[in-house]
Amino acid sequence: MTSQKPEYFEKRRSRLIHRLKAQGLDSVLVTNFINVTYLTGFSGDDSYLLISGNDATLLSDGRYELQIAEECPGLDAYIRPTGQSLVQAVARYVQKYRIKRLAVEAASMSLVTKEQLSAAAKNLEIVPTTGLVEGFRMVKDAGEISRIRRAVDYAERAFTILRAGLQNTQTETQLVNELEYHMRRLGAKSAAFPTIVAAGPRAALPHAVPTQSAVGNSPVLLVDWGANEGLYCCDLTRVLVRARIPPKLRTAYEVVLEAQSRAISVIRPGVAVSEVDRAARKVIEDARLGRYFNHGLGHGFGLEIHEGPRLSASNGFKLRPGMVVTVEPGVYFPGVGGVRIEDDVLVTRDGAEVLTRIPKQFDEMLID
Repeated sequence: MTSQKPEYFEKRRSRLIHRLKAQGLDSVLVTNFINVTYLTGFSGDDSYLLISGNDATLLSDGRYELQIAEECPGLDAYIRPTGQSLVQAVARYVQKYRIKRLAVEAASMSLVTKEQLSAAAKNLEIVPTTGLVEGFRMVKDAGEISRIRRAVDYAERAFTILRAGLQNTQTETQLVNELEYHMRRLGAKSAAFPTIVAAGPRAALPHAVPTQSAVGNSPVLLVDWGANEGLYCCDLTRVLVRARIPPKLRTAYEVVLEAQSRAISVIRPGVAVSEVDRAARKVIEDARLGRYFNHGLGHGFGLEIHEGPRLSASNGFKLRPGMVVTVEPGVYFPGVGGVRIEDDVLVTRDGAEVLTRIPKQFDEMLID
């Protein structure tokens, strides 16, 4: 699943070791499978990464022995025998490395696992930490950005095909299946998340679950989708419209489009994400539609569809070059319909680059 050289992941682990030392720690157990992938290139699950000093060992089982050898050449791996639990494998290496204090990922390790590890590794001090690896993951390197671009390409080409063949008799579920099929046929591993297709009044549900209802002549058809190109994701939303769209939805479309444009214009290194959210929210509030915008402006993404930073009014975190975020303002009228326009935006050295290029002007979204 990855073509990167071992040195690429060694550098990532070295950065983590440096951060650990700055916190007075020299050992960490990585239990979040996505973080394990980020640090090793191993794309499987049910495996932990134990780092102690300059030593790193991937703890896994026989199902993944060949896959690890293929994806992680040169990385030490311990393939636990049948009957030995993953926690017991960790305890074995804690003893081998003579670890006395072990940092763990508090957001990933359950209380049950923590208790089991305490029982299996006597006299071990377990130190909960948060965001150790996720902090690195927020800033993408050139290789990661290239893979995100590939995911965007799969998603946009699939949507173009779907739109060209759209029929009123198709159901929301059928359109979901067709869109995801086209993404896979074009080369994607899968959809990045459960695709949303919501017609008419159901477009007022930000996380609508597709139904077996035909889309018919609904004035709006909201499509929220993304592709996973193999490891990295993308996330887009477009709203297809008809000429007979109710005036309030037409107005909402233009307001949301302007709000998104204002927000994107604010994005640059050093800007707090709350300022980006505020730029979009002000446009919507000035149009007296503020109460119909009921979610944050966006989020980071990459190996997962939801990563840091989170674009919200309460987050003072400042943007850095290499971050990739969604910008997705929305206005939703219960019982009538809704509009959300979402693009993927890269923070560059001096501003922002919109990675998604599929049309979004109102006239470009007409399907009559």
